Amino acid sequence: MSELIISVSGLRGVVGETLTLDVAMRYAAAFSASMPPGTFVITRDSRPTGTMLTDVIHAILNASGRSTIDAEIAATPTTGILIRQFGAVGGIQVSASHNPIEFNGIKLFSGEGRVIPQTCGKDVLEHYRNVKTQWVPHDQIGSRTLCKNTISEHRKAIMQTVDIEAVAGRKFKVLLDANRGAGAILGDWLLEGLGCELTILGEQPDGQFQHTPEPTAENLIDVCRRVKESDVDIAFCQDPDADRVAIIDADGRYVGEEYTITLCLEHLLRISENSQHPHCRKKGAVVINCATSRMNEDIAERYGVPVFRSAVGEANVVDLMLEKGAMFGGEGNGGPIDPQVGFVRDSFVGMALILDAMAATGKTVAQLVDELPHYALVKRKTGVELSEVPAILDKTAAMFRHLPCNRLDGLRIDHGDAWVLLRGSNTEPIIRIFAEAPTNDYANRLCDEIERIVASSC
Repeated sequence: MSELIISVSGLRGVVGETLTLDVAMRYAAAFSASMPPGTFVITRDSRPTGTMLTDVIHAILNASGRSTIDAEIAATPTTGILIRQFGAVGGIQVSASHNPIEFNGIKLFSGEGRVIPQTCGKDVLEHYRNVKTQWVPHDQIGSRTLCKNTISEHRKAIMQTVDIEAVAGRKFKVLLDANRGAGAILGDWLLEGLGCELTILGEQPDGQFQHTPEPTAENLIDVCRRVKESDVDIAFCQDPDADRVAIIDADGRYVGEEYTITLCLEHLLRISENSQHPHCRKKGAVVINCATSRMNEDIAERYGVPVFRSAVGEANVVDLMLEKGAMFGGEGNGGPIDPQVGFVRDSFVGMALILDAMAATGKTVAQLVDELPHYALVKRKTGVELSEVPAILDKTAAMFRHLPCNRLDGLRIDHGDAWVLLRGSNTEPIIRIFAEAPTNDYANRLCDEIERIVASSC
Protein backbone atom coordinates (compact mmCIF):
# COMPACT_ATOMS: atom_id res chain seq x y z
CA MET A 1 0.00 0.00 0.00
CA SER A 2 2.18 2.82 -1.29
CA GLU A 3 -0.39 5.59 -1.37
CA LEU A 4 -3.61 6.80 0.16
CA ILE A 5 -6.65 5.74 -1.91
CA ILE A 6 -9.08 8.62 -2.46
CA SER A 7 -12.37 7.77 -4.21
CA VAL A 8 -15.50 9.70 -5.15
CA SER A 9 -16.80 9.82 -1.59
CA GLY A 10 -13.92 9.23 0.79
CA LEU A 11 -10.51 7.75 1.41
CA ARG A 12 -8.88 4.60 2.76
CA GLY A 13 -5.40 3.67 3.86
CA VAL A 14 -3.30 1.62 6.25
CA VAL A 15 -3.49 3.15 9.71
CA GLY A 16 -0.16 4.61 10.81
CA GLU A 17 1.25 4.47 7.28
CA THR A 18 -0.90 6.22 4.67
CA LEU A 19 -3.83 7.01 6.96
CA THR A 20 -2.53 9.06 9.86
CA LEU A 21 -4.24 11.31 12.38
CA ASP A 22 -2.99 14.32 10.46
CA VAL A 23 -4.61 13.02 7.25
CA ALA A 24 -7.88 12.36 9.10
CA MET A 25 -7.90 15.85 10.60
CA ARG A 26 -7.14 17.64 7.34
CA TYR A 27 -9.67 15.57 5.36
CA ALA A 28 -12.46 16.12 7.93
CA ALA A 29 -11.65 19.84 8.03
CA ALA A 30 -11.76 19.96 4.22
CA PHE A 31 -15.18 18.31 4.18
CA SER A 32 -16.44 20.73 6.82
CA ALA A 33 -15.15 23.72 4.84
CA SER A 34 -16.94 22.55 1.70
CA MET A 35 -20.34 22.10 3.41
CA PRO A 36 -22.98 24.64 4.51
CA PRO A 37 -23.44 25.42 8.21
CA GLY A 38 -24.95 22.71 10.38
CA THR A 39 -24.39 19.64 12.54
CA PHE A 40 -22.52 16.50 11.48
CA VAL A 41 -23.29 12.87 12.42
CA ILE A 42 -20.16 10.79 13.11
CA THR A 43 -20.14 6.96 13.12
CA ARG A 44 -17.60 4.15 12.80
CA ASP A 45 -17.46 0.48 12.09
CA SER A 46 -16.05 -1.90 14.69
CA ARG A 47 -12.33 -1.64 13.91
CA PRO A 48 -10.23 -0.89 17.03
CA THR A 49 -8.63 2.12 15.29
CA GLY A 50 -12.04 3.68 14.73
CA THR A 51 -12.28 5.23 18.19
CA MET A 52 -9.00 7.08 17.77
CA LEU A 53 -9.99 8.41 14.35
CA THR A 54 -13.51 9.47 15.30
CA ASP A 55 -12.20 11.25 18.41
CA VAL A 56 -9.89 13.29 16.20
CA ILE A 57 -12.68 14.01 13.70
CA HIS A 58 -15.05 15.19 16.44
CA ALA A 59 -12.30 17.44 17.82
CA ILE A 60 -11.42 19.02 14.48
CA LEU A 61 -15.07 19.67 13.62
CA ASN A 62 -15.83 21.10 17.04
CA ALA A 63 -12.75 23.30 16.82
CA SER A 64 -13.99 24.51 13.43
CA GLY A 65 -17.26 25.61 15.04
CA ARG A 66 -19.46 22.61 14.18
CA SER A 67 -21.48 20.56 16.61
CA THR A 68 -21.33 16.80 16.16
CA ILE A 69 -23.56 13.85 17.03
CA ASP A 70 -21.63 10.77 18.11
CA ALA A 71 -23.52 7.63 17.02
CA GLU A 72 -20.53 5.39 17.84
CA ILE A 73 -20.56 2.01 16.03
CA ALA A 74 -23.16 1.96 13.27
CA ALA A 75 -23.65 0.36 9.87
CA THR A 76 -23.09 2.52 6.80
CA PRO A 77 -26.81 2.56 5.84
CA THR A 78 -27.72 3.44 9.43
CA THR A 79 -25.48 6.49 9.15
CA GLY A 80 -27.57 7.74 6.24
CA ILE A 81 -30.78 7.25 8.21
CA LEU A 82 -29.39 9.13 11.24
CA ILE A 83 -28.34 12.12 9.13
CA ARG A 84 -31.91 12.50 7.89
CA GLN A 85 -33.37 11.79 11.34
CA PHE A 86 -31.39 14.61 12.98
CA GLY A 87 -31.57 17.02 10.05
CA ALA A 88 -27.76 17.08 9.91
CA VAL A 89 -25.97 18.87 7.10
CA GLY A 90 -23.70 15.89 6.56
CA GLY A 91 -21.96 12.96 8.15
CA ILE A 92 -18.72 11.05 8.35
CA GLN A 93 -18.32 7.34 8.86
CA VAL A 94 -14.94 5.92 9.77
CA SER A 95 -14.80 2.57 7.98
CA ALA A 96 -12.69 0.58 5.55
CA SER A 97 -15.62 -1.63 4.57
CA HIS A 98 -14.33 -5.03 3.39
CA ASN A 99 -10.61 -4.21 3.71
CA PRO A 100 -8.40 -6.09 6.23
CA ILE A 101 -8.11 -4.92 9.82
CA GLU A 102 -4.96 -2.81 9.27
CA PHE A 103 -6.99 -0.49 7.02
CA ASN A 104 -9.41 2.21 7.96
CA GLY A 105 -11.11 4.96 6.03
CA ILE A 106 -13.36 8.00 5.97
CA LYS A 107 -16.66 7.98 4.08
CA LEU A 108 -18.49 11.26 3.52
CA PHE A 109 -22.27 11.74 3.52
CA SER A 110 -24.42 14.63 2.36
CA GLY A 111 -27.43 16.05 4.18
CA GLU A 112 -29.68 13.81 2.03
CA GLY A 113 -28.25 10.82 3.87
CA ARG A 114 -26.29 9.46 0.89
CA VAL A 115 -22.60 9.27 0.13
CA ILE A 116 -21.55 12.51 -1.51
CA PRO A 117 -21.56 12.68 -5.33
CA GLN A 118 -18.45 13.09 -7.42
CA THR A 119 -18.72 16.87 -7.80
CA CYS A 120 -18.77 17.31 -4.02
CA GLY A 121 -15.92 14.84 -3.63
CA LYS A 122 -13.76 16.89 -5.99
CA ASP A 123 -14.53 20.01 -3.96
CA VAL A 124 -13.48 18.25 -0.75
CA LEU A 125 -10.25 17.09 -2.37
CA GLU A 126 -9.49 20.63 -3.55
CA HIS A 127 -9.94 21.92 0.00
CA TYR A 128 -7.86 19.05 1.39
CA ARG A 129 -4.92 19.87 -0.88
CA ASN A 130 -5.04 23.64 -0.97
CA VAL A 131 -7.07 25.26 1.83
CA LYS A 132 -5.76 25.93 5.31
CA THR A 133 -8.01 24.91 8.22
CA GLN A 134 -9.82 27.79 9.90
CA TRP A 135 -10.29 27.72 13.68
CA VAL A 136 -12.96 29.51 15.72
CA PRO A 137 -12.55 31.39 19.05
CA HIS A 138 -13.10 29.50 22.30
CA ASP A 139 -16.67 30.75 22.70
CA GLN A 140 -17.72 29.43 19.26
CA ILE A 141 -16.46 25.85 19.58
CA GLY A 142 -19.08 23.23 18.72
CA SER A 143 -20.46 20.57 21.06
CA ARG A 144 -20.36 16.77 20.90
CA THR A 145 -23.59 14.92 21.74
CA LEU A 146 -24.00 11.17 22.20
CA CYS A 147 -26.80 9.43 20.28
CA LYS A 148 -28.05 6.58 22.46
CA ASN A 149 -30.62 5.03 20.10
CA THR A 150 -29.11 4.64 16.66
CA ILE A 151 -31.23 1.91 15.05
CA SER A 152 -34.96 2.48 15.67
CA GLU A 153 -35.61 4.62 12.60
CA HIS A 154 -33.63 2.33 10.33
CA ARG A 155 -35.48 -0.74 11.57
CA LYS A 156 -38.83 1.01 11.19
CA ALA A 157 -38.09 2.01 7.58
CA ILE A 158 -37.17 -1.57 6.61
CA MET A 159 -40.14 -3.15 8.39
CA GLN A 160 -42.45 -0.91 6.34
CA THR A 161 -41.28 -2.58 3.11
CA VAL A 162 -42.13 -6.20 3.95
CA ASP A 163 -45.12 -8.30 4.99
CA ILE A 164 -44.17 -8.71 8.64
CA GLU A 165 -47.05 -11.05 9.44
CA ALA A 166 -46.22 -13.40 6.55
CA VAL A 167 -42.49 -13.49 7.33
CA ALA A 168 -43.02 -13.98 11.06
CA GLY A 169 -45.51 -16.74 10.34
CA ARG A 170 -42.78 -18.79 8.66
CA LYS A 171 -40.52 -18.67 11.73
CA PHE A 172 -37.41 -18.83 9.59
CA LYS A 173 -34.23 -20.17 11.16
CA VAL A 174 -31.53 -17.69 10.20
CA LEU A 175 -27.78 -17.62 10.73
CA LEU A 176 -26.24 -14.14 10.62
CA ASP A 177 -22.49 -13.91 10.16
CA ALA A 178 -21.70 -10.40 11.38
CA ASN A 179 -17.99 -11.29 11.69
CA ARG A 180 -17.54 -8.93 14.66
CA GLY A 181 -18.47 -5.98 12.47
CA ALA A 182 -21.28 -3.45 12.84
CA GLY A 183 -24.03 -5.65 11.41
CA ALA A 184 -25.34 -7.46 14.47
CA ILE A 185 -26.35 -4.22 16.21
CA LEU A 186 -29.36 -3.80 13.94
CA GLY A 187 -29.37 -7.32 12.46
CA ASP A 188 -30.28 -8.93 15.78
CA TRP A 189 -33.27 -6.66 16.46
CA LEU A 190 -34.47 -6.62 12.85
CA LEU A 191 -34.42 -10.39 12.31
CA GLU A 192 -35.97 -11.18 15.66
CA GLY A 193 -38.64 -8.56 14.90
CA LEU A 194 -39.38 -10.56 11.75
CA GLY A 195 -40.01 -13.62 13.89
CA CYS A 196 -36.78 -15.40 12.99
CA GLU A 197 -35.02 -17.93 15.18
CA LEU A 198 -31.59 -16.37 15.05
CA THR A 199 -28.02 -17.61 15.43
CA ILE A 200 -25.31 -14.95 15.22
CA LEU A 201 -21.64 -15.52 14.49
CA GLY A 202 -19.33 -12.71 15.55
CA GLU A 203 -21.99 -10.77 17.43
CA GLN A 204 -19.55 -8.67 19.47
CA PRO A 205 -18.62 -5.59 17.37
CA ASP A 206 -14.95 -5.37 18.36
CA GLY A 207 -13.35 -5.60 14.91
CA GLN A 208 -11.49 -8.83 15.68
CA PHE A 209 -12.69 -10.43 12.46
CA GLN A 210 -13.13 -14.19 12.60
CA HIS A 211 -12.33 -14.51 8.91
CA THR A 212 -11.09 -12.24 6.12
CA PRO A 213 -13.82 -9.60 6.05
CA GLU A 214 -14.92 -9.53 2.41
CA PRO A 215 -17.88 -11.99 2.17
CA THR A 216 -16.58 -14.01 -0.78
CA ALA A 217 -16.74 -17.78 -1.29
CA GLU A 218 -13.11 -18.38 -0.30
CA ASN A 219 -13.52 -16.35 2.89
CA LEU A 220 -16.72 -18.10 3.96
CA ILE A 221 -15.69 -21.77 3.66
CA ASP A 222 -15.97 -22.32 7.42
CA VAL A 223 -19.29 -20.50 7.61
CA CYS A 224 -20.67 -22.65 4.77
CA ARG A 225 -19.57 -25.74 6.67
CA ARG A 226 -21.26 -24.44 9.81
CA VAL A 227 -24.51 -23.83 7.92
CA LYS A 228 -24.44 -27.30 6.37
CA GLU A 229 -24.11 -28.82 9.83
CA SER A 230 -26.89 -26.65 11.27
CA ASP A 231 -30.65 -26.63 10.91
CA VAL A 232 -31.14 -23.22 9.33
CA ASP A 233 -33.16 -21.98 6.36
CA ILE A 234 -30.68 -19.36 5.20
CA ALA A 235 -27.48 -17.60 6.23
CA PHE A 236 -26.63 -13.94 5.66
CA CYS A 237 -22.97 -12.86 5.70
CA GLN A 238 -22.17 -9.17 6.07
CA ASP A 239 -19.06 -7.11 5.52
CA PRO A 240 -17.76 -5.04 8.49
CA ASP A 241 -19.86 -1.91 7.83
CA ALA A 242 -22.93 -3.96 6.81
CA ASP A 243 -23.68 -2.36 3.47
CA ARG A 244 -23.11 -5.67 1.65
CA VAL A 245 -24.53 -9.14 2.23
CA ALA A 246 -23.82 -12.55 0.71
CA ILE A 247 -26.17 -15.53 0.95
CA ILE A 248 -25.64 -19.18 1.89
CA ASP A 249 -28.53 -21.60 1.38
CA ALA A 250 -29.73 -24.30 3.79
CA ASP A 251 -27.38 -26.90 2.29
CA GLY A 252 -24.33 -24.74 2.92
CA ARG A 253 -24.04 -23.68 -0.73
CA TYR A 254 -22.47 -20.29 -1.19
CA VAL A 255 -25.02 -18.42 -3.28
CA GLY A 256 -22.97 -15.28 -2.99
CA GLU A 257 -23.25 -11.53 -3.28
CA GLU A 258 -24.23 -11.24 -6.93
CA TYR A 259 -27.62 -12.85 -6.32
CA THR A 260 -28.57 -10.51 -3.46
CA ILE A 261 -29.75 -7.60 -5.61
CA THR A 262 -31.26 -9.94 -8.23
CA LEU A 263 -33.38 -11.81 -5.68
CA CYS A 264 -34.59 -8.51 -4.24
CA LEU A 265 -35.37 -7.09 -7.68
CA GLU A 266 -37.27 -10.15 -8.87
CA HIS A 267 -39.32 -10.12 -5.65
CA LEU A 268 -40.20 -6.42 -5.87
CA LEU A 269 -41.22 -6.70 -9.51
CA ARG A 270 -43.25 -9.84 -8.82
CA ILE A 271 -45.23 -8.28 -5.97
CA SER A 272 -45.73 -5.10 -8.04
CA GLU A 273 -48.09 -7.26 -10.11
CA ASN A 274 -49.77 -8.70 -7.00
CA SER A 275 -52.04 -6.29 -5.15
CA GLN A 276 -52.39 -8.83 -2.32
CA HIS A 277 -49.00 -7.89 -0.92
CA PRO A 278 -49.34 -5.05 1.62
CA HIS A 279 -46.28 -3.25 0.26
CA CYS A 280 -46.46 -3.74 -3.49
CA ARG A 281 -45.01 -0.75 -5.30
CA LYS A 282 -45.27 0.80 -8.73
CA LYS A 283 -42.89 -0.69 -11.28
CA GLY A 284 -40.14 1.59 -12.49
CA ALA A 285 -36.58 1.91 -13.71
CA VAL A 286 -33.69 -0.08 -12.22
CA VAL A 287 -30.08 1.08 -11.93
CA ILE A 288 -27.04 -1.19 -11.60
CA ASN A 289 -23.35 -0.60 -12.19
CA CYS A 290 -21.36 -1.72 -15.22
CA ALA A 291 -19.87 -4.71 -13.33
CA THR A 292 -23.19 -6.16 -12.15
CA SER A 293 -24.61 -9.36 -13.63
CA ARG A 294 -26.90 -9.28 -16.67
CA MET A 295 -29.32 -11.43 -14.64
CA ASN A 296 -30.87 -8.15 -13.56
CA GLU A 297 -31.41 -7.03 -17.15
CA ASP A 298 -33.13 -10.34 -17.92
CA ILE A 299 -35.42 -9.97 -14.89
CA ALA A 300 -36.24 -6.35 -15.75
CA GLU A 301 -37.01 -7.28 -19.35
CA ARG A 302 -39.36 -10.02 -18.13
CA TYR A 303 -41.38 -7.42 -16.21
CA GLY A 304 -41.10 -4.67 -18.81
CA VAL A 305 -38.99 -2.14 -16.91
CA PRO A 306 -35.84 -0.35 -18.15
CA VAL A 307 -32.35 -0.94 -16.74
CA PHE A 308 -29.60 1.69 -16.69
CA ARG A 309 -25.92 1.07 -15.93
CA SER A 310 -23.67 3.52 -14.09
CA ALA A 311 -19.97 3.57 -13.33
CA VAL A 312 -18.93 1.42 -10.38
CA GLY A 313 -19.36 3.10 -7.01
CA GLU A 314 -22.34 3.70 -4.79
CA ALA A 315 -22.34 7.45 -5.44
CA ASN A 316 -22.52 6.86 -9.19
CA VAL A 317 -25.39 4.39 -8.86
CA VAL A 318 -27.32 6.79 -6.62
CA ASP A 319 -26.76 9.71 -9.01
CA LEU A 320 -28.31 7.72 -11.85
CA MET A 321 -31.12 6.39 -9.64
CA LEU A 322 -32.11 9.95 -8.79
CA GLU A 323 -31.86 11.04 -12.42
CA LYS A 324 -34.07 8.17 -13.63
CA GLY A 325 -36.45 8.10 -10.64
CA ALA A 326 -35.54 4.45 -10.10
CA MET A 327 -37.68 2.13 -8.00
CA PHE A 328 -34.64 0.05 -7.02
CA GLY A 329 -30.93 -0.26 -7.65
CA GLY A 330 -27.63 -1.41 -6.30
CA GLU A 331 -24.37 -3.10 -7.02
CA GLY A 332 -23.62 -6.76 -7.58
CA ASN A 333 -21.27 -6.91 -4.60
CA GLY A 334 -24.26 -7.58 -2.36
CA GLY A 335 -25.40 -3.97 -2.00
CA PRO A 336 -29.11 -3.34 -2.67
CA ILE A 337 -30.34 0.26 -2.61
CA ASP A 338 -34.05 0.77 -1.84
CA PRO A 339 -35.22 4.40 -2.14
CA GLN A 340 -38.07 3.65 0.27
CA VAL A 341 -35.43 3.11 2.98
CA GLY A 342 -32.53 5.28 1.83
CA PHE A 343 -30.04 5.94 -0.93
CA VAL A 344 -27.30 3.81 0.62
CA ARG A 345 -26.33 0.20 -0.05
CA ASP A 346 -28.03 -1.76 2.70
CA SER A 347 -27.49 -5.37 3.80
CA PHE A 348 -30.56 -5.19 6.06
CA VAL A 349 -32.77 -4.30 3.08
CA GLY A 350 -31.37 -7.36 1.32
CA MET A 351 -32.06 -9.68 4.25
CA ALA A 352 -35.60 -8.43 4.81
CA LEU A 353 -36.61 -8.55 1.13
CA ILE A 354 -35.21 -12.04 0.59
CA LEU A 355 -37.08 -13.36 3.64
CA ASP A 356 -40.18 -11.58 2.34
CA ALA A 357 -39.71 -13.35 -1.01
CA MET A 358 -39.39 -16.73 0.71
CA ALA A 359 -42.54 -16.05 2.72
CA ALA A 360 -44.54 -14.76 -0.26
CA THR A 361 -43.68 -17.71 -2.50
CA GLY A 362 -43.36 -20.49 0.06
CA LYS A 363 -40.04 -21.39 -1.55
CA THR A 364 -36.55 -21.87 -0.18
CA VAL A 365 -33.80 -19.47 -1.17
CA ALA A 366 -32.24 -22.29 -3.20
CA GLN A 367 -35.45 -22.66 -5.20
CA LEU A 368 -35.67 -18.91 -5.77
CA VAL A 369 -32.06 -18.83 -6.98
CA ASP A 370 -32.54 -21.80 -9.28
CA GLU A 371 -35.47 -20.00 -10.99
CA LEU A 372 -33.30 -17.01 -11.95
CA PRO A 373 -31.42 -16.66 -15.24
CA HIS A 374 -27.92 -18.11 -14.87
CA TYR A 375 -24.56 -16.86 -16.06
CA ALA A 376 -21.04 -17.49 -14.88
CA LEU A 377 -19.57 -14.31 -13.39
CA VAL A 378 -15.89 -14.54 -12.46
CA LYS A 379 -14.23 -11.84 -10.37
CA ARG A 380 -10.48 -11.51 -9.99
CA LYS A 381 -8.00 -8.89 -8.90
CA THR A 382 -4.30 -8.30 -9.40
CA GLY A 383 -2.04 -5.87 -7.59
CA VAL A 384 -0.78 -2.85 -9.52
CA GLU A 385 0.22 0.71 -8.79
CA LEU A 386 -2.83 2.83 -9.60
CA SER A 387 -0.65 5.16 -11.66
CA GLU A 388 -0.14 2.27 -14.11
CA VAL A 389 -3.85 1.64 -14.70
CA PRO A 390 -4.51 4.19 -17.52
CA ALA A 391 -1.70 2.77 -19.68
CA ILE A 392 -2.92 -0.80 -19.10
CA LEU A 393 -6.44 0.17 -20.14
CA ASP A 394 -5.19 1.92 -23.27
CA LYS A 395 -3.07 -1.08 -24.27
CA THR A 396 -5.96 -3.49 -23.71
CA ALA A 397 -8.40 -1.31 -25.66
CA ALA A 398 -5.98 -1.23 -28.60
CA MET A 399 -5.72 -5.02 -28.59
CA PHE A 400 -9.53 -5.37 -28.65
CA ARG A 401 -10.33 -2.50 -31.00
CA HIS A 402 -12.18 -4.97 -33.27
CA LEU A 403 -14.82 -5.44 -30.54
CA PRO A 404 -17.28 -2.95 -28.99
CA CYS A 405 -15.53 -1.27 -26.03
CA ASN A 406 -16.97 1.06 -23.41
CA ARG A 407 -14.88 3.46 -21.27
CA LEU A 408 -17.66 4.50 -18.89
CA ASP A 409 -15.62 3.04 -16.04
CA GLY A 410 -12.33 1.34 -16.79
CA LEU A 411 -12.71 -0.73 -19.96
CA ARG A 412 -15.64 -3.02 -20.73
CA ILE A 413 -15.29 -5.27 -23.79
CA ASP A 414 -18.42 -6.80 -25.33
CA HIS A 415 -17.94 -10.29 -26.78
CA GLY A 416 -21.57 -10.66 -27.84
CA ASP A 417 -22.64 -13.50 -25.57
CA ALA A 418 -20.16 -12.40 -22.88
CA TRP A 419 -18.38 -9.34 -21.53
CA VAL A 420 -15.22 -8.55 -19.61
CA LEU A 421 -14.46 -5.46 -17.53
CA LEU A 422 -11.15 -4.29 -16.10
CA ARG A 423 -10.88 -1.23 -13.93
CA GLY A 424 -8.68 0.24 -11.23
CA SER A 425 -10.16 -0.15 -7.76
CA ASN A 426 -11.50 2.90 -5.92
CA THR A 427 -10.36 1.46 -2.60
CA GLU A 428 -7.21 -0.67 -3.11
CA PRO A 429 -4.04 -0.64 -5.29
CA ILE A 430 -5.39 -3.33 -7.60
CA ILE A 431 -7.02 -3.87 -10.98
CA ARG A 432 -10.32 -5.71 -10.75
CA ILE A 433 -11.26 -8.04 -13.59
CA PHE A 434 -14.86 -9.16 -14.12
CA ALA A 435 -16.03 -11.55 -16.83
CA GLU A 436 -19.54 -12.86 -17.38
CA ALA A 437 -20.32 -15.58 -19.90
CA PRO A 438 -22.69 -18.51 -20.49
CA THR A 439 -20.21 -20.93 -18.88
CA ASN A 440 -17.64 -20.75 -16.11
CA ASP A 441 -14.90 -22.01 -18.44
CA TYR A 442 -15.62 -19.25 -20.94
CA ALA A 443 -15.59 -16.55 -18.25
CA ASN A 444 -12.30 -17.84 -16.82
CA ARG A 445 -10.69 -17.84 -20.28
CA LEU A 446 -11.67 -14.19 -20.67
CA CYS A 447 -10.11 -13.37 -17.29
CA ASP A 448 -6.96 -15.35 -18.12
CA GLU A 449 -6.53 -13.35 -21.32
CA ILE A 450 -6.82 -10.02 -19.48
CA GLU A 451 -4.48 -11.15 -16.69
CA ARG A 452 -1.79 -11.98 -19.25
CA ILE A 453 -2.11 -8.50 -20.74
CA VAL A 454 -1.88 -6.88 -17.29
CA ALA A 455 1.16 -8.97 -16.36
CA SER A 456 2.96 -8.04 -19.57
CA SER A 457 2.25 -4.34 -18.95
CA CYS A 458 3.67 -4.07 -15.43
